Amino acid sequence: MEMLDAVKYKLFVSTWNVGAITPPSNGNPITLDDWLDTSNSYDIYVLGFQEIVPLSARNVLGPERKEVAVKWNSLIGATLNKCSRADQEEAQHHHKVYPMKQGGVVDHAEFSCIVSKQMVGILVSVWARKDLFGFIKNPCVSCVGCGIMGCLKNKQLFVYGFELVFYDIEQGSVSVRFYLHEVSCCFVCCHLSSGEKEGDKRLRNLNLNDILFKTNFANNSSNNLPEKILDHDCVVLFGDLNYRLSLPTDAKTRSLVDREEWKVLLGKDQLTFELSPRGIFEAWNEGPITFPPTYKYKPNSAEYCWQVYDKSGGAKRRAPAWLVNLN
Repeated sequence: MEMLDAVKYKLFVSTWNVGAITPPSNGNPITLDDWLDTSNSYDIYVLGFQEIVPLSARNVLGPERKEVAVKWNSLIGATLNKCSRADQEEAQHHHKVYPMKQGGVVDHAEFSCIVSKQMVGILVSVWARKDLFGFIKNPCVSCVGCGIMGCLKNKQLFVYGFELVFYDIEQGSVSVRFYLHEVSCCFVCCHLSSGEKEGDKRLRNLNLNDILFKTNFANNSSNNLPEKILDHDCVVLFGDLNYRLSLPTDAKTRSLVDREEWKVLLGKDQLTFELSPRGIFEAWNEGPITFPPTYKYKPNSAEYCWQVYDKSGGAKRRAPAWLVNLN
């Protein structure tokens, strides 16, 4: 029997809810070096964003604001390739195209975008080293909006006394499929229902069921390519899953946070239960959680934001929680 050499690649998968913050276009550029861990060497980057645009009626009902995705892709390309601003502007044109054609890549770039897809506030951007392009085949995307009739959270907009129910594409997924050599890989970037009220966790579970059931990759070839998420050899599910901590009081939560009892808090995480044999994620494996809760900090600080206020002045509880990646 002929023995084949194993080929190993390093994949970087990460997610970021940017809260509708757009990369600045003036003379104060931001850097993504820390986030993309550029001091280490990776072969493929799979990056997921949530809320790249404000979740307003205009953005939901109107045409997609592709210029925001272009800015993020341009910044990613500049970070991975350390290219000049002129190169950045040239790359912007190419990053508008999905999927990226090999003939259209920027010649000097070490990394190029092979897939970039936006669904309102959700954006997935996949980058690979140019020398891997010959081994990456059949890229495809599938977008799913969660909830009844494809809407995610039926919200209401009142116009001139008439009630208009519109589709708030806040929850859903953008999934990317491709083959790396002979291995089928699927990456599912999710934004599930938010909230800490009774029943909100059930909505998140229903969102996931919708995503797993409705995601379907077009198969226009005779190669018998996988069409559903779980048909692939390798599946990574990541994003703003919005699972919260199940603790009786704010006082108890604050006490554990103040003492940095992360292991105890993790045991109260809703997703921990969902990963158990009785949960919806029973067959999934989670990477080790070795960091404090990532939600929700006050801007430009390491201090947690325990509550927010709505337009009427009412306070809403915001207990810390984790933003979780699964595979």
